[in-house]
Amino acid sequence: MIVTLTPNPSVDRTLEVSNLRLGEINRAAHVTIDAGGKGINIARALAASNRPTKAVLPVGGVEGGEISRLLAADGVETVLVPIAESIRMNISIVEPGGIVTKVNEPGPYLIVEEEKALLEATVEAAEGSSWLVLSGTIPRGVGADFYSRVIDRVRDTGVKIAVDTSGEALDKALIAQPDLVKPNLLEMEELLGGRILTLKDVINGGQIMMEKGARAVLVTMGGDGAVFMNRSTIIYGEVRPIRIESAIGAGDALLAGFLSTESDERVKFTEGLAWAAATIALPGTKLPKANQINKSSVYIHDRIDLAKPIAKRGRR
Repeated sequence: MIVTLTPNPSVDRTLEVSNLRLGEINRAAHVTIDAGGKGINIARALAASNRPTKAVLPVGGVEGGEISRLLAADGVETVLVPIAESIRMNISIVEPGGIVTKVNEPGPYLIVEEEKALLEATVEAAEGSSWLVLSGTIPRGVGADFYSRVIDRVRDTGVKIAVDTSGEALDKALIAQPDLVKPNLLEMEELLGGRILTLKDVINGGQIMMEKGARAVLVTMGGDGAVFMNRSTIIYGEVRPIRIESAIGAGDALLAGFLSTESDERVKFTEGLAWAAATIALPGTKLPKANQINKSSVYIHDRIDLAKPIAKRGRR
């Protein structure tokens, strides 16, 4: 069982347009509404491939009722923590070629009692699970050390912990020594305070994150693939050219695929990249089913060219 915590979930409305024109009227060719948030996307990806999963999240307002219905329709088991304010509704505008423009609402303000209830629900749900994934932004009213406090509470239970967040929340979570962190390039640059231009920069950044406390690092780089590293292994892989329909949720699918199998790091990494590739080939916010995932699309480099430049598109 893989348990995910999404403390700032959303209802995601995705609009597909042929060419976004700022300051003009744009007409959507297709509209989809899904349950959103990093941890929820991971749970949805796992459920789509028939992997046991459970999503912990706060719910409030009309959007809270909607996200509950959407997750039930996706077959995701949930632990719902009631809150007073409404959760977010986010907008994604997708253009041909997978270009995505996002507008994210700030989300609700959680009072102390709601924060405590969310933490306790997470600790209870994580009992006996293989992984606990802490992902996404921290809601207003909750301290940036929230993830680190969750890690401290569950560490002795034996559950492994993955963290996918950014900024101060990521920095504080590293101190609690999670088993895995999954930054993208922008999140790594923000944490380290410098530009990442080559694969050597990525690997150096991962080593710094491990020095801060992470036991392993999985860096997603958009069209440039991904890097996994721990204190004994570095793996770099890409996906072979495929038609890009939408990049929404690809990083979440990669982490879901990585965690979905109990095997060595290379097998887990290959699985993750295959899930990401399958997600990119689907329109909107759709996530792949097991029969849509093809590992033949994945290429693992036997030799890492440290001087290889990282394209700007890898920062999305």
